[in-house]
Amino acid sequence: MMRALELINHAGTVRLADLVRELGVSPATMRRDLADMEDQGLVVRTHGGVRAFDAAQELPVRLRDTHYREAKLRIAARASELLPQGRYSVAISGGTTAAAVARVLATRPGLAIVTNALTTATELASRSNLQVIMTGGVVRSTSFEAVGVLAERTFNAINVGTAILGTDGISVRGGATTHDEIEARTNHAMVAHAERVVVVADGSKVGRVTLAKMADLSEVDVLVTDSSADPTALEAIRAAGVEVHVAEG
Repeated sequence: MMRALELINHAGTVRLADLVRELGVSPATMRRDLADMEDQGLVVRTHGGVRAFDAAQELPVRLRDTHYREAKLRIAARASELLPQGRYSVAISGGTTAAAVARVLATRPGLAIVTNALTTATELASRSNLQVIMTGGVVRSTSFEAVGVLAERTFNAINVGTAILGTDGISVRGGATTHDEIEARTNHAMVAHAERVVVVADGSKVGRVTLAKMADLSEVDVLVTDSSADPTALEAIRAAGVEVHVAEG
């Protein structure tokens, strides 16, 4: 389903026969998958094919969590190594790679973790070794992130050592970007109150620009990605002054 959705969102409109040929599945299987995707509000079926519900639509977090999974685990492990031991404060944004970092940090003692991601807060809340602070805000159904004025007020009221920022794109031209402008404004409030900003992004996000800017590249201190990232885009980001770590497979 994930690959089919990528193809549909990329093309905007796709014929059923083309999906069957590209994915190597039967027409009946493809029709069932398209029906499931339509039920989830991801696509709209047409006569003989399918079109994207919104060609610029971001994938829901429940689907993104399975994409580039191994790379995200390696990125999370490397990012966690960049944090000092002992008492320390960390802000963690939404996004599956940022959530993977949170899971790695779950057993660390002495951390205060501030997040606007419901999935991260729920996963960490039972950990007695951590202090978990959840922002207020309006919850986005695609990312399970709390955004808006209430979330921004929480971030504006605190200072953290490091912000772990998930992103839909990072580049010299666009900085760190995401699909939603309200989410971008909320995450910028987090960035503005962190001594250091670490962007965690799998290689598919490097060199990519999406709708709304969360941070200028000058506000990003570190990028942790994987070896699938475009080398030219990585070198440009490094030349702009960002410390780049590549989590090898």
